[in-house]
Amino acid sequence: MAGSGMSKGQAKTAISGQEPDSDQEEVTEVVCLDSDLQDGQMKEVEVGRHKVLLVRSKGEYSAIGGLCTHYGAPLWKGALSGNRVRCPWHGACFNIKTGDLEEYPGLDSLPSFKVKIEDSKVYVSATKKALQMTKRVKKMGCRMPGESHIVVLIGGGPATLLCAETLRQERYGGRIIMVTRENMLPYDKTKLSKVLSVQDQNILLRQTDFFQQYDIEVWLGKEATSVNTNKNVITFNDGSSQRYDQLLIATGCRARILHCPGADLDNVRLLQTPDDATKIHQEALGKNTVILGTSFIGMEVASCLSDRASSVTVIGSSEVPFQKTLGSEIGRLTMKMLEDKLVKFYMNESVTEVKGEGGKVKEVVLRSGKVLPADIFIVAIGVIPNSDFLKESSVKLTSKKTVIVDKFMRTNVPGVFCAGDIASFPLSLWKNEQVNIGHWQVAQAHGRIAALNMLNIPTEINSVPFFWTVLLGKSFRYAGYGEGYTEIVMKGKLEEMKFLAFYIKNDEVVAVASLNFDPAVSQVAEMMAAGRTITKTQAASDDLSWLKVA
Repeated sequence: MAGSGMSKGQAKTAISGQEPDSDQEEVTEVVCLDSDLQDGQMKEVEVGRHKVLLVRSKGEYSAIGGLCTHYGAPLWKGALSGNRVRCPWHGACFNIKTGDLEEYPGLDSLPSFKVKIEDSKVYVSATKKALQMTKRVKKMGCRMPGESHIVVLIGGGPATLLCAETLRQERYGGRIIMVTRENMLPYDKTKLSKVLSVQDQNILLRQTDFFQQYDIEVWLGKEATSVNTNKNVITFNDGSSQRYDQLLIATGCRARILHCPGADLDNVRLLQTPDDATKIHQEALGKNTVILGTSFIGMEVASCLSDRASSVTVIGSSEVPFQKTLGSEIGRLTMKMLEDKLVKFYMNESVTEVKGEGGKVKEVVLRSGKVLPADIFIVAIGVIPNSDFLKESSVKLTSKKTVIVDKFMRTNVPGVFCAGDIASFPLSLWKNEQVNIGHWQVAQAHGRIAALNMLNIPTEINSVPFFWTVLLGKSFRYAGYGEGYTEIVMKGKLEEMKFLAFYIKNDEVVAVASLNFDPAVSQVAEMMAAGRTITKTQAASDDLSWLKVA
């Protein structure tokens, strides 16, 4: 029966992959003295010419791979809290004993190594094979012959991928079907607006053989058109249908279309897929480029094209970019950064018409009457949830058409779960109010939580939202949830491109943003994850020793 979860038999299967052979050559080196590290300290050491993170926590030493498996950040510069270390760049967390990935972004865990203390010296031992591993896939199972239970995952993003991998890690032996309307396996969508000139194979999160090895079916180019939650059947755009026992809805959002005369001309572009990114990159080279939207997609594309297009002009509806999210001061800084690269801004504006010639864009007309020459016009004005296919189902939606779930990622329909950008979920650090957050890391966390609860392993979502944006090679980091903040406490100096911003609501820090202030955002994220309150007084103090920022 749908919603009853899986039996223990369904969750058992043979373990694929073997531990390294015990007779492999082992390397043992003295890495420091026992007195070199105090409790709560970390150090990067070398063993066999490979970087290893040495940690002393709760009186014990441990050692794991030294570089984050997401983008390779040095973990010794991160935030240590109890038995886990949080990456200083994007917030991924690893268990310092096992190397297991415990918070996202990223997919893979780290190798762990043996540590012993003799004669006041700290020794780290590892096989040569283990030292050469920069990342490790957790042990995963496969489908069991004769098992009829079916989990269908609708969507091809990070939430469905993490759900599928978690199911196999927990030894689910039934059938897993991932269905995506895209023609590519799950890929790193965060790179599209930051890089543009992406190669499909370079941004895949997993290769084809991975899905084959662990019996995860992926149906490409197939879109769900309806779900019958009474009969547990999904219908697709090609007329086919599929029964499910449990279902994950993770269809994400699509780019909002501009509605005005001429908006359907050629060279009016949205950025949703690698193909879109490639077209934008090619069509903008040496050309007049106009971008509508000053949030993350619009600003990242403007940054990317600032030295590639003939001209870049950005149109925004607010006074400065990122005004609602990051505040006026940081917004003004990002605007100046791009203006110094000759990007032109028209703020407090909107587009009333797009004029063309021969079916292609030639000019963009603003509300003020200003006419901008344009060879390509990129629209980045927000997103719309892909939930239309649910309108005939029993799944409850919000007024904004996102799917309502509880802390276990369950919808109101037994056996139906939801994750990612389309989900409205209770945020623990926001007093469990329902929120909708379109972050890569949040979507991954959702996918894992959904999988565990499908398996009747009751687990609540309690992740701290963490995201980043890159402009002209500068990484801005953000953690928490700052909706409705009333004040910003600023540390450092914006003009020196080094700052830390605390977002305050009801005399408490609800979010934090930084530039060149690592690992402050990761430290705050760890405090929030532990349920600790950071007061406005604490944030405003000149003493920031509690952040452990060098």
